[in-house]
Amino acid sequence: MTASLAQRLPAVRGRLRSGALLAKTSWFRVGGAAEALFSPADLEDLTEFLAALDPDIPVTVVGRASNVLIRDGGVPGVVIRLGRAFATTRVEGKIVEAGTATASADVARVAQAAGIAGFGFLEGIPGSIGGALRMNAGCHGKETRHVTVAARAVDRTGRLHDLTLADLGLQYRRCAVPADWIFVSGRFAGADGDPAVIATCMRQFRDQRERTQPIRVATGGSTFRNPPDQKAWKLIERAGCRGLRRNGASVSEKHANFLVNDGTASAADLEALAEDVRRRVQAQTGILLEWEIHRIGRPLGGSVG
Repeated sequence: MTASLAQRLPAVRGRLRSGALLAKTSWFRVGGAAEALFSPADLEDLTEFLAALDPDIPVTVVGRASNVLIRDGGVPGVVIRLGRAFATTRVEGKIVEAGTATASADVARVAQAAGIAGFGFLEGIPGSIGGALRMNAGCHGKETRHVTVAARAVDRTGRLHDLTLADLGLQYRRCAVPADWIFVSGRFAGADGDPAVIATCMRQFRDQRERTQPIRVATGGSTFRNPPDQKAWKLIERAGCRGLRRNGASVSEKHANFLVNDGTASAADLEALAEDVRRRVQAQTGILLEWEIHRIGRPLGGSVG
């Protein structure tokens, strides 16, 4: 980080690093460095840091970065990545409480072991519980809102908020909670289930994902949201974009709503390819696709997008 930023950051008990490379944390395996990367030791460390942080310093939260495109110029200010202290689960009856750094699939597995049905769809969501709440992530006909009871978040001033399902305002890939609030935990409810039956369903979800999505390459989640009553991948195919390339970036041959990095692409290649897809789809169908992947940071030599 710059000397001026270092002097403005509060003392922490967790880990605070300058110039931390973010590409290795991103599923796309691209992106520049964080000017400062903070991994809080615990909830108190996080709230105290935010309370003392100059409000003019930008803060960006990154989880498992499965649906994030980190631009090549890096991310200015402070990037917060919740770690082990926020990756806990606790079962109480048919309620699962999870820290938001917990992988969604891990929550599904905890619920399965406890004989709690209703969480199997989380097996097919590659991100963390924080991202699932923020995006109302879903698959196989279910969304995070269908199991959510409550959540807890920290605002930019370090104040804690306990939120009901209604407070969250979860809709298709959207959440009504202010964008600069950081989810730290969630409470989720299921129903009685047979662990063996749940395990079979989860295995079927895994097999389906393996067959239909490019999960063994450098990729992200769905690139674009589905327009009302439409499937983004079908629109992309109709526009002739399956397999379209830009340098080391391509539209997946397996699922047209996924971008793939062959190992040589930059974030700029991936973003430009996606914008080309949007233009072609709009020209062919009149529909302008909306990004589902979050783009953060700045391009090389550019300003923050």
